[in-house]
Amino acid sequence: MATTRTERDSLGEVPVPSGALYGAQTQRAVDNFPISGKRFPRRFLQSLGIVKKSCALANEDLGLLDTARAEWIIAACEEVIDGTWDDHFPIDIFQTGSGTSTNMNANEVISNRAIQFMGGTVGTKEPVHPNDHVNMGQSSNDVIPTAIHVSGAVAIAEDLIPALQHFHDALDAKAQAYDGIYKSGRTHLMDATPIRLGQEFSGYAAQVAHGIRRAQAARDALLELALGGTAVGTGINRPAAFPAKAIAHVSHETGLPFVEAPNHFEAQAARDGVVEAHGQLKTIAASFTKIANDIRWLGSGPRTGFYEIRLPEIQPGSSIMPGKVNPVMSEMLTMVAAQVMGNDVAVNFGGAGGNFELNVYLPMMALNLLESVQLLANGARTFTDRCVVGIQANEEICQASVERNLAICTSLAPVIGYDAAAGLSKKAFKTGQSIREVALEQGVLSAEQLDRLLDFHAMTVPSEG
Repeated sequence: MATTRTERDSLGEVPVPSGALYGAQTQRAVDNFPISGKRFPRRFLQSLGIVKKSCALANEDLGLLDTARAEWIIAACEEVIDGTWDDHFPIDIFQTGSGTSTNMNANEVISNRAIQFMGGTVGTKEPVHPNDHVNMGQSSNDVIPTAIHVSGAVAIAEDLIPALQHFHDALDAKAQAYDGIYKSGRTHLMDATPIRLGQEFSGYAAQVAHGIRRAQAARDALLELALGGTAVGTGINRPAAFPAKAIAHVSHETGLPFVEAPNHFEAQAARDGVVEAHGQLKTIAASFTKIANDIRWLGSGPRTGFYEIRLPEIQPGSSIMPGKVNPVMSEMLTMVAAQVMGNDVAVNFGGAGGNFELNVYLPMMALNLLESVQLLANGARTFTDRCVVGIQANEEICQASVERNLAICTSLAPVIGYDAAAGLSKKAFKTGQSIREVALEQGVLSAEQLDRLLDFHAMTVPSEG
């Protein structure tokens, strides 16, 4: 049977598991919020450790925290950053809207670990107090928003942007490789004028290039930090120099140019930066949906679809139909996009939910932001490696589709007129002939003129003059 120790907080005594590094306030939150089983992700806990370490360094720089306590608090923070004590952060995401429970969870874990380093007894709050020392110059109301911005910006910089670059490079390679393959274009899902397969893929590559720019903008929207506002934005109980010093340490730890928010009342009362950042992620998700849908359509078949490209066969597609292979990577990526779009709704609602000096949807917004970054990054990298890289062009099918395309009559219209060209198209459709065959049969143009006007390459570039 598990044993407990008794701890006290301002509300009285609380039994806490004897092996836990957290204390009374964390245990109360565990008991109060048995909601989803979802906890703060690794990226957030890493960033929370960075924030606490940076604050300890700043307080030591300012002479407010003695070197002995600072040394062991910083050592404990390093372990939190490394993930050593993730199991000691048990609180559900759906908790107090400020994240106070999780801030105190960090304070208690860091305090107790520092106490162990200093030869003391866990739970005594001596010689390192969770509030007086670990939380010095801070409030949950500025620490949690800061940790959200730090974790989001770092995740975008380290995970999403490199994954998008990887995705872009693979699409761009296909665009160049397929630049000489002509096929039918399609608008409204109907036949349209010819296009090169490489041009189609260049469009996908450009979407992802824009996605990289959007991810960079999302990262930059999170660079202002609320740290230093303490309870309501006024900075009560912290020295004037504290936020600049602490944030400089955060920047050093992460390699990102974080700055103190110019207005702490905005930085704590609103979460507009998170809403803005996630809006960029939603746009990236929309791009992913377009690309993944097009690729699965282009690979549809093999007998009754387009089948203009061959998708890698990575797993059997049916438990009943032998030999069937499905576009599972496209299905994965579109589900990723759908989840990110759903997350955006929650983030928007949370961002609109500030009351006076504090937003109280912080844990939920943190979870959705970080989940979306992770989903997009993992989805992009997996789709690239297990689908895009292995795509092969079906040149014969592409060529056949453009030869029989009725929309190539468009290139004849400047010479014979729109109505005459439309007549050729209708006749060709009724008879099953090609545009070239009908035009020759009706004698509207010579074979030489048709060779010049029905040049597929010329149809895929702007007219000269």
